[in-house]
Amino acid sequence: MTTTTKIERKDLCDGMIAVFELGPAPANIVDRNLVAELGDALTEVASEKDLKLVVIKGAGDHFSYGASVEEHTPGQVGEMLSEFHAFLKKVNDLNLPPVVAAIDGRCFGGGFEVALACDVIAVGANAQLGCPEIKLGVFPPAGAALLPLRISAGRASTMLTTGAIVAGVEAAGLGIADLDIPDGDLMEGIQKWAEANIIPASASSLRYARRASRWPWTDAFNRVLPDLEARYLGALQDTKDAHEGIQAFLEKRAPEWTNE
Repeated sequence: MTTTTKIERKDLCDGMIAVFELGPAPANIVDRNLVAELGDALTEVASEKDLKLVVIKGAGDHFSYGASVEEHTPGQVGEMLSEFHAFLKKVNDLNLPPVVAAIDGRCFGGGFEVALACDVIAVGANAQLGCPEIKLGVFPPAGAALLPLRISAGRASTMLTTGAIVAGVEAAGLGIADLDIPDGDLMEGIQKWAEANIIPASASSLRYARRASRWPWTDAFNRVLPDLEARYLGALQDTKDAHEGIQAFLEKRAPEWTNE
């Protein structure tokens, strides 16, 4: 893990909105260092009693290309996946106000799983969302646990087994996204929405409402995700194709599947 700072904080509405920007652009890769730093930042702001909204966005034109493929190799994948899932659970368990994922450009793989752990997903005109892990011979445990909270189980299964990528307007129509801001600046749209719907509310009451509404996430993290993580690190890692897919990506070549 490097020590390069990958999270930048900006405040809006006199500090009632905290915006965390993932970096470095353009890819904003969700690696172990970024996860640790963002987890620490969220832990710190959870104690700010006047805070009414947290926004997570990507630096530059994209939210995130996804997780670090290098960290999915043998010797790293176990610790990486455990730390990543612990971070997602922290997003759920911290006493935070509502958390918005502000998505423009690419939001793939691990980046999409970060968004799915948030309370609100807002998409801009150029947003593209999905979990393409199947093309690397693996599956996204957190995506499999969290995507069915937003769309039908059948549609979630189709997306995860095909690696389909959906545009922002389609994501809103499906129910993946809660706010569709097709015109103008995405952050300006989120701020206007917050000023009309969030800022007038009590900061403490927002936290209670968030906790009350997140029982499906809590169930997914406590009951479903541990089993999926065990399958990923156990049976899946015993297959040849899981390793071939990752290695082929790193070597910039097409995978040669043996179907075993």
